[in-house]
Amino acid sequence: MATTGFWPVKNRLKEVIDYARNPDKATDKKFLDGDLYAALRYVENDKKTDRTMYVSGINCPKQRAYEYMMTTKQRYGKLGGNVAYHGYQSFVSGEVTPGEAHVIGIETARRMWGKDYEIVVTTHLNTDNLHNHIVVNSVSFRTGRKFENHISDHYKLREISDEVCREYGKSVLAPSKFKGNRKKDYWIHKSGGFTHRDILKRDIDEAISKTTNGNAFELYLKSLGYSYARNSDYHPSIIAPGWKRPVRIDSLGEQYTQEKIRERLISNQQDITLYALRIPKRHTPLLQLEYEFKKAQRMDGMQLAFALIIELWKLITGNNVELSSPKPLSPMLRKEVRKLDQTLKEYKLLCVNQIDSARELVSFIEKKSADISALEAERQRIYNRIRRPKSEEEKKQDKAAARAISAKLKPLREELKTARSITERYPHILELLETERAMETQVKTKNRERNYER
Repeated sequence: MATTGFWPVKNRLKEVIDYARNPDKATDKKFLDGDLYAALRYVENDKKTDRTMYVSGINCPKQRAYEYMMTTKQRYGKLGGNVAYHGYQSFVSGEVTPGEAHVIGIETARRMWGKDYEIVVTTHLNTDNLHNHIVVNSVSFRTGRKFENHISDHYKLREISDEVCREYGKSVLAPSKFKGNRKKDYWIHKSGGFTHRDILKRDIDEAISKTTNGNAFELYLKSLGYSYARNSDYHPSIIAPGWKRPVRIDSLGEQYTQEKIRERLISNQQDITLYALRIPKRHTPLLQLEYEFKKAQRMDGMQLAFALIIELWKLITGNNVELSSPKPLSPMLRKEVRKLDQTLKEYKLLCVNQIDSARELVSFIEKKSADISALEAERQRIYNRIRRPKSEEEKKQDKAAARAISAKLKPLREELKTARSITERYPHILELLETERAMETQVKTKNRERNYER
């Protein structure tokens, strides 16, 4: 039994372009693509492969796979984007020998990519589960076309792997489909995220579990921030602020047809405790938080936006499960709660460095980039000294100095990465807050009108 998968290796290094512009340079690691080099070095690691006994090349010699792949890219002028694909094939513990695993890996890679691409296949022996790593050039040596990485390719790799495993008398996993049967949903789920449909399905299940009839069910959904785009007897559709289009409830699965929902509600009528339940009151936690922050004369600008979104997500993830708890209304905001840890990290960076505006954030990024560049240049000078003939003691001192600089670079790069993520996510956070604010304002206006009528 073998599981499979693959993912793109991204290009990040400027040296790729420098090399393409200067073909007279020697084929040296620093002038070639660092991500491709790292992927190949990882899969060829002696400690993992039993002294490289299980390393093979397809359409290229294993010792020069790197040079062959880069030559193909240069020939067709395709050095950017996804530079390679890194695949795996993992076997159940004890089912295959290292030799069998390697042969199966070679045959699987050959049938999947061997017609057009250079490939390196290795079998790693450093875990209980023997597994193959497969690095595939993203550019075809035969046609110059780049591998496009469709969802169907992941199906195909699984099918080929199962076919080869059967031929060698090995078991295979039962067939399964990608979640949601949609490409976008698949990648969202793969990254640990949720789609509109996931959030809606969860909220519908909650609404059904707390109500006993159709009217109460609809009111409960409205209390969670939804509205009916079409409330027909056959195919009702639900929409929430921020969604581009409504979702038909019966498209969520067999348990969400009108008939099934009605059956589930009727079965709830046997639970007498549900008759005492009331529809959750629609609160306005964001407006209350903004009022409290303003009253306490707390921060303004970027820090305030991050503080507000964190407080709202804390309400969602807290232990207070009472129906009257002030949960945010916007399904879009609830959907993004999985990013709370990342947002806390970004908020900490803003506070520690006293950043509260886009201009201050840009200045911070520029300064960190300059600091990193200066340290990298200093480390490169040390590396250059190490290459020149000198005493072992001097080499030892230089290597220690280089390691010290590397230690300084790590936190700086982490801070730079976090700062850049803030620039990408800040507009989205403002959008989430604005959606929640509009919904709460609408609720507040309706409550005021009801009180006035009384």
